[in-house]
Amino acid sequence: MKISDILKTGKSTFSFEVFPPKTEDKFLAVETVTKQIAALGPDFMSVTYGAGGGTSQYTVELANTLQTEYHTPVLAHLTCVSSTHDEIGKMLEQLKNKGIENILALRGDIPEDGGKREYRYASELIREIKSYGDFCIGAACYPEGHVESKNKADDLQHLKEKVEAGAEFLTTQMFFDNQILYRFLYRIREIGITVPVCAGIMPVTNGKQMKRIGSLSGTELPQRFKAILDRFGTTPKAMRQAGIVYAADQIIDLLANGVPHVHVYTMNKPEIAEAILARISEILKV
Repeated sequence: MKISDILKTGKSTFSFEVFPPKTEDKFLAVETVTKQIAALGPDFMSVTYGAGGGTSQYTVELANTLQTEYHTPVLAHLTCVSSTHDEIGKMLEQLKNKGIENILALRGDIPEDGGKREYRYASELIREIKSYGDFCIGAACYPEGHVESKNKADDLQHLKEKVEAGAEFLTTQMFFDNQILYRFLYRIREIGITVPVCAGIMPVTNGKQMKRIGSLSGTELPQRFKAILDRFGTTPKAMRQAGIVYAADQIIDLLANGVPHVHVYTMNKPEIAEAILARISEILKV
């Protein structure tokens, strides 16, 4: 089933992201937790794609497992920055042969050495996917602006180019202040971007995780969240509970304010996904 159709039903949706293993010996362990997360009954699940396509074979395998064993609609990530047109074509053929019809088209992180690049922007990948077959295409968006953009106006223009190229829905980078998302949604609607937006929520359950997130994304932390980190960040059980509660509260606020689509970055932790879902299960029915 196409994600675009799921997002058009008028109902709230709740989805999860998982990532494949980096090595073959870890595949069974990751497949197990992926199945545990799928058993929670999300509206769809996304499977990430390693830098340079390093885990591409596992992305396809996990996505196929979700579709065939759990009948869960699946969104396969696809990055292009370190790939050739030929490699992308082969990957699209694999996805097509497995009946995977939803792709999140991403540029990906630029390698430190720059490398030889046949793609510069995600919009180029989107156009290529669009010309290849009947895929439903999603794209990423950045409520606080992409770290490489000159300014927010420039970032929004790039986002509009993705939509005009064929992106049918958007998934946001993680954010911890819902007001940032509300302002972002107002700005994109003003410039004519009307496709559905899935709000990306990252449950932070340990202090070290937050330091890594901050260094990679530059995400702004509201004072309330900083206070939680300061008070509970060095106490694992307390931080785990506080992180779950904070993420659940974010989701409740989003749903109450008319943002119906929530995508949770699970970090392959089914117990975290289950705990959040338990706190909002009745709310999702409204």
